[in-house]
Parts: sequence; C-alpha cells; structure tokens
Amino acid sequence: MHLLVTDRLACPRCGPQFGLILLADQMKDRRILEGALGCANCRERYPVEGGFSDLRPPPRVQFSEGDPIPDSSPEDAFRLAALLGVEEGPGLLLLTGIWVAHAARLAAMIEDIEVVAAHPGLRGRTETAGVTRVDMGDRFPFFSGSLRGVALEGPKTSRDLAEPLRVLGPGARVVIRSPAPGVLEGLEEAGMEILLQTHSFLVATRG
Repeated sequence: MHLLVTDRLACPRCGPQFGLILLADQMKDRRILEGALGCANCRERYPVEGGFSDLRPPPRVQFSEGDPIPDSSPEDAFRLAALLGVEEGPGLLLLTGIWVAHAARLAAMIEDIEVVAAHPGLRGRTETAGVTRVDMGDRFPFFSGSLRGVALEGPKTSRDLAEPLRVLGPGARVVIRSPAPGVLEGLEEAGMEILLQTHSFLVATRG
C-alpha cells in the first residue's frame, strides 16, 4: 500500500467524513508493508499485512479468494487505459473484480499513477510498484471525489452505483463491464455523461 493512498482513505464503518490514521510498523520506498489504519471516531483498526489492507467494515468474515483472477494481456490493459482516459498522473485509479488482473500493467503504462486493486485473491501476492492491494465491502473506503477513475465488474442494480460515483472526481470516468439492466438509466439519472455503450461495456464521465 502506497503512502499516497492512505491520505485518501475514509473509515468504511463511519463514512467519508471520517479519515483513517496510519499506524505504520514497516515501510519501504513509501509503501506500507505492515501496520494498521485506525479511525479516531469508532476506534476500529484495519490491518495492513504484507502490503495488503483489509478495508472491510466489521464484522469481518474469514477471507476467501473470491473469483479467480485471469491473466492480463498487453492489449486488454491498453484497452482499459483508453477506456479510463487517464494518460498521466498523479492520482488514484480503482479496479474491482477481474479488472484487477491489469493493475500492474496499467501502473507501468501510466506515469505517476497509483492503481488500487480491490480483490481478496490479491492477499499474499508480492508487493508491486504502482499497485495497492486491498479488500473492501460495499462502502468504498475513500473520500468523496478523490479518484480519477473506477473500473467495475457488473453492478447488479443502479443502487450499486452510488458508492463508485461518489468517489469520482471531476472529469473522472467509470468503466463498467457486463452492466446489468437498469445500470445505464442509473448513470443517466445521476447526471453522468455516457461516452460508450456496447453489449459488454459502459463508460461514463462526471462533468
């Protein structure tokens, strides 16, 4: 987990008005390898172990690997970079679901960007420059308007859009793979501008 990311984190339990405080036990090259993130409001602690942070609100169930993470190809990573529309940093991108497969290639492709990859299967993976590995629940643990792009794996309903849209900054995009019926309408109702719509993808931006 990069130190930059900790400045944008909010308590998953208390909400975006309460930031998290870093308690670092081991750091290297501005990356937190061991420690915890604490909330001054509820006193909850979120562990960082081997660079991987568990940002799920309590009660936390035992870790599972989740869906398998596929291999990444340069072509697919380049396509995702184009869909997100971010050519250079600084800033944070958030990938969820199978999108996390492209985190390392995306970080290497876009200068000065940190990619937050949210997937339980990344626990135990090797720490990689430009990639912050986390697990999280339905509430996104970031301040509102703090991300430059979000890539989602198939939100089930338009209500599932509330958190990803909340964390988008001005001009940021959301990329949705396998959108469910009603998601397009949910984006339009939220005032998002639709940039691309196919049977496989939706891309929208915040004006």
